[in-house]
Amino acid sequence: MDPFLVSTGIVALAEMGDKTQLLALILAVRFRQPWPIVLGILVATIANHAMAGALGAWVTTVLGADVLRWVLGASFIAMAVWMLIPDKLEDDDTQEAPRFGVFGTTVIAFFLAEMGDKTQIATVMLAAQYSTQFFWVVAGTTLGMMLANAPVVWLGERMTRLVPLRIVHIVSALIFMGLGVFALLGWG
Repeated sequence: MDPFLVSTGIVALAEMGDKTQLLALILAVRFRQPWPIVLGILVATIANHAMAGALGAWVTTVLGADVLRWVLGASFIAMAVWMLIPDKLEDDDTQEAPRFGVFGTTVIAFFLAEMGDKTQIATVMLAAQYSTQFFWVVAGTTLGMMLANAPVVWLGERMTRLVPLRIVHIVSALIFMGLGVFALLGWG
């Protein structure tokens, strides 16, 4: 259960204030259809994180244990620093009518927005760390994404005022820093 719980917690925290969470807010305000948006987020996240998890599990077959430990440690520490830099959503084409409907638009937008995102990279790293429990990492990171994004879709802007994002980013950074130090020291 450790890979599932750790993955869920890390991604839920990392997603706070992330560009995909901002995208969820924009889609919710624009389309006002929470169910197709939430289901689109789920489908996009499963697809994206399954690919990221597969990459992370594959990395363990290529790198030796010592190299992998140093790469993971350095990656987690780099992620800690990255967590302190808030995301901004770039200008997009959300003013046009959705060509693929609300669900299809959400799937495509989320899948693409998640490419190279903090949570996708965290999924790669977690899958590398827990390579024998790939399914639990992907399930945990997917649940973490849903825990962070579904409330935003339903509660919209009210949710963003309740959560002090700077504190969430600092806590996330500390968790990633701890994981990095643990990996470098060979713990866990």
